Amino acid sequence: MRRHNGWKRLILTGMIAVLMISLMAGCSTDQSNKPAEGKGTVNIGYVNWAECIAASNLWKVILEDQNYTVNLTQLDVAPLFVGLNKGDIDVFMDAWLPITHQTYWNEYKDTLEDYGIWYQEPAKIGIVVPKYVTLDSIAQLKENGDKFEKKIIGIDAGAGIMKAAAAANKKYALGFDVVQGSEPAMMAALDNAYAKNEWIAVTGWSPHWMFAKYSLKYLDDPEKEFGEAEEIHIVANNQFSGKQPDVAAMLKKFKMTDAQIGTLEDFINNGMQPSEAAKKWIAENKDTVDEWIKE
Repeated sequence: MRRHNGWKRLILTGMIAVLMISLMAGCSTDQSNKPAEGKGTVNIGYVNWAECIAASNLWKVILEDQNYTVNLTQLDVAPLFVGLNKGDIDVFMDAWLPITHQTYWNEYKDTLEDYGIWYQEPAKIGIVVPKYVTLDSIAQLKENGDKFEKKIIGIDAGAGIMKAAAAANKKYALGFDVVQGSEPAMMAALDNAYAKNEWIAVTGWSPHWMFAKYSLKYLDDPEKEFGEAEEIHIVANNQFSGKQPDVAAMLKKFKMTDAQIGTLEDFINNGMQPSEAAKKWIAENKDTVDEWIKE
């Protein structure tokens, strides 16, 4: 009986050992399958402009693919720069310098860092009309006010282009109303007028998909109220590069041509969600994206 009991104990001990090894192996496998810890959070502020929506969502997808948490926050320009100044916003993809956003840059530059120019064409702002409008200059709007209902259709009040439009309205003594609203509202008004071959003047800028969809032109600005061609910069809170040096390094390598940003904007304009458009663009431009993100 003792001998049998001894064998039973030995067998039981062996079974327990095998079970423990299996459990340990299982735990090891579970550990190896756990996702890597996140690399931290990036807060991107954006304004409701076509190129800003496109670029901001593009980088949200790129960074999330690398295990960063990305928060997108839509704001008007003025509170966005306040957020950058305080550090509540880390990055803004669409700073127009040296003219449109010069006031904000001058006010907050001590707490900001310029990551450089990403749009590789001259950026431009001004008053835009359909090409069927038989005017060439902003000054000519004054004598044709009734055809435009004495309105220049604009975007959000804090945008630099709106300040320039108000200044041009005064400089050229147009007597127009510079209508505040949003980019989508402005584009809806343009679409409606264009379909009816009606005269309309809007605040326009390049890059923008409006120039691909409609036949448009800038009105000459001899008084230079809208300034010369500009550059689109990425600006960040000056503490961000210390917190997220890898992200800062990637953003500083970011460059897009007019055709590249135009294609991405076109995906969105044709009904794709910005994040899905970004994924499609990344899949079709992998070599370009790899250049931005490689160490």
